[in-house]
Amino acid sequence: MKYLSAALAPALLFPAVAPAQSVFELDEIVFSAGLGETTLEETGATVSVVTREELEATGETRVIDYLARLPGVDVRARGPIGSLTSITIRGAGQNYVRVLVDGIDVSDVSGPQVAYDFGSLTTSDVSRIELLRGGQSAIYGSEAIGGVINITTRRAEEEGVTQFVTLEGGSFGTFRGSYGVTGDLGALDYAFTLSRTQTDGSSAADENAGNTEADGYESNRLSFAVGYDLANGGRIGFNGFVEESEAEFDESFPIADGTPDEITYNEALGLRVYAEIPTGPIDSTFAATYYQIERDVRGSSGGFGANNVYIGERVGISYLGAVDLNAATTLRFGLDAERETFDQSGDFGPGGGESETVGIFGELAWSPTDRFDLSATLRHDDHSQFGGLTSGRLAASWRPADDWIIRASAAQSFRAPSLYELYGPFGLPTLEPEESRSVDLGIERRLGPDAFVRATLFYNETENLIDFPFPYAQVPGTVRRRGVELEFGAPIAAEWRLDGSYTYTEGENPPLTGGNAWNLEFPEHDLSLTLTGDFTERFSAALAVQSVWDRPTLGDYTVANATFTYDLGRNIDAYLRVENLLDEQYQLLSGYGTSDRAVYVGLRSQF
Repeated sequence: MKYLSAALAPALLFPAVAPAQSVFELDEIVFSAGLGETTLEETGATVSVVTREELEATGETRVIDYLARLPGVDVRARGPIGSLTSITIRGAGQNYVRVLVDGIDVSDVSGPQVAYDFGSLTTSDVSRIELLRGGQSAIYGSEAIGGVINITTRRAEEEGVTQFVTLEGGSFGTFRGSYGVTGDLGALDYAFTLSRTQTDGSSAADENAGNTEADGYESNRLSFAVGYDLANGGRIGFNGFVEESEAEFDESFPIADGTPDEITYNEALGLRVYAEIPTGPIDSTFAATYYQIERDVRGSSGGFGANNVYIGERVGISYLGAVDLNAATTLRFGLDAERETFDQSGDFGPGGGESETVGIFGELAWSPTDRFDLSATLRHDDHSQFGGLTSGRLAASWRPADDWIIRASAAQSFRAPSLYELYGPFGLPTLEPEESRSVDLGIERRLGPDAFVRATLFYNETENLIDFPFPYAQVPGTVRRRGVELEFGAPIAAEWRLDGSYTYTEGENPPLTGGNAWNLEFPEHDLSLTLTGDFTERFSAALAVQSVWDRPTLGDYTVANATFTYDLGRNIDAYLRVENLLDEQYQLLSGYGTSDRAVYVGLRSQF
């Protein structure tokens, strides 16, 4: 795989995420996945924020296992860790969700749709996750109809040098290790994390259907970030990651030949450089990012899905400016340009294509009192293939009393056809973008500094659908999704806390001809509960339970995970994690298996 220099790196509008705050100080949590930072109290968007402390308490290896318990999120995993894994948000499939890691758009440009594969993303170097639900094209452009996931890796959070080590082993011959170091040396700060995961795995195809071949996985990942504070109050920096992985998968389709040699080799590189510069009354951020992914898919039978190489690349630049018009009003504005390319070779024959997009945007944020915030965002994109498209969002937060928050938002969003849909073996160059409208209405009650309950009603409709009747085509009709999300969190004893969420989702599709981006396989009901607390000053535990029911073709299931942590002293923690505690037999996607009961033990240290 050939990597370009950082000087060619593409764009992102948003500066690095601030360090996570205490999960209980709800009005102090900074939310940054937008055109500037705000607090969860002041945003009109529907947001969930996950801190590193929460990830360590429940101990998941895969990021997706924690995301599955957040409101509105449903997971579709095609086997164990390393297998192709996607999510839906409020019933919108993977190609309607924008995913950023340290400000880098990591959605795969070379896939049939532009989407991110969560199968290999572990929690080893993740310090914070922000989930923004609902249409967000006015901020992010294409692929943000369902929402946005903004992930931040480790950053320096205290002065001096801090080191982190994690070692873990357990079921399926699994080993996971990571080493990280962060430093805050005054004007200079840095962070590096190196992690490795390897496992013999279980069968990607469901073992209960007689599939006994284990599908192994191994990966190495390096994340890094360096920043420098300028004397004039500005900041410059760069960050990125390099990842290599190998994942075995099971044969499918009528080409199976019975040999266990199906494997995918992945290489990915992401880079970002940025400069935050105060220029008189205007605060300016210049950014560039670069992302490249190469997937080498191999199998002995040579037919559908075997022996193909896919390469995707995304390059761009951006500018974001912010100016206070008066004490109550802030104007944010900017532009960005992006080029995406993909190349394919192998059994499907040669293929490829590219597109360029230029966007201009502006947002007016108005806070006439300390109890009301309103933002209006407008964006226009010009695409090299289909021309111009305008999207917008209006969001408000009203706090009629100290312990009440009312939120509302309305948005118009879009998804541009992927390069594969336009120029791949089954592509159609005349495809137009899908267009969507969404509304949210939420209410939150604070029950003290450590407790809250909130409810959100949501509605989304999308038209001009792209489907796959061979080849791709635009089909008439409207997809509709509606539902309610409930969340709560509260202490239930001196040292224990209970958090939970419930999501009800219903939807309707027009007659589709073969595509599955808008399928109805998501559950109508999804309930999650997480209990965390301390038995003693040194001994703590976390129990997470998720119950899903009323899926159209798959059965109901309830899965529980437990983690026990003991402080050995000298900044060393030992932990025991049991996944699928009840040994539930279930599927997240038809035909694909999930883990039986599994046990993992580990050591974690910070010094």
